Amino acid sequence: MSTTGTQPRLKNLELPAVGGSDVHVRMLAAPVNPSDINMIQVGNYGLLPKLPAVGGNEGVGQVVAVGSSVTGVKPGDWVIPAAAGLGTWRTQAVFKEEALIAVPSDIPLQSAATLSVNPCTAYRMLVDFEQLRPGDSVIQNASNSGVGQAVIQIAAALGLRTINVVRDRPDIQTLTDKLKNLGAEHVITEEELRKPETKNLFKVPRMRDIALPVRACPLQRAGLN
Repeated sequence: MSTTGTQPRLKNLELPAVGGSDVHVRMLAAPVNPSDINMIQVGNYGLLPKLPAVGGNEGVGQVVAVGSSVTGVKPGDWVIPAAAGLGTWRTQAVFKEEALIAVPSDIPLQSAATLSVNPCTAYRMLVDFEQLRPGDSVIQNASNSGVGQAVIQIAAALGLRTINVVRDRPDIQTLTDKLKNLGAEHVITEEELRKPETKNLFKVPRMRDIALPVRACPLQRAGLN
């Protein structure tokens, strides 16, 4: 994005020389998130980088070279942005070491490229607001979203049970199987949620804490929306 307009343009940029605290990174993958688009649409997002700027808030790259004072990463390492607004929609760049976080290079490329937004959001929803214990339950809508799928997997790893609400669709069984393979305990459609018999889900033994996201959550209840 330029200072004279918000229309994105493909442009060749000269790479600066690698200084003492710099890291030359070759980008391997960078997703396009709704927040990325909102950031380009000036006024639609709470964060706007100083213009001119490169789009993209998350992604993964491989270190090509490092400056003489860099100690945290080395050539060949995989790195992700330490904060939003780094500008990952490019083939390569030179960043300051503190702008990067090293990640294992043996995880799937797509997982590494999408590690810093949705999984972090899901984890913080599960641990920051309630002291959930193994066996507790949470309910969420939009369960097949990036955040929703991360909630399912992290909750399963923490021993939490999930009730996952999704919109109905012709291939609902395919989606249900996918979410259950990720660790979902229940997958129900919005239409099923409205049926009287669905209340039986909330009477399953061991289900201590359940709250619908459309209601206020009293103490010791968790709702994800």
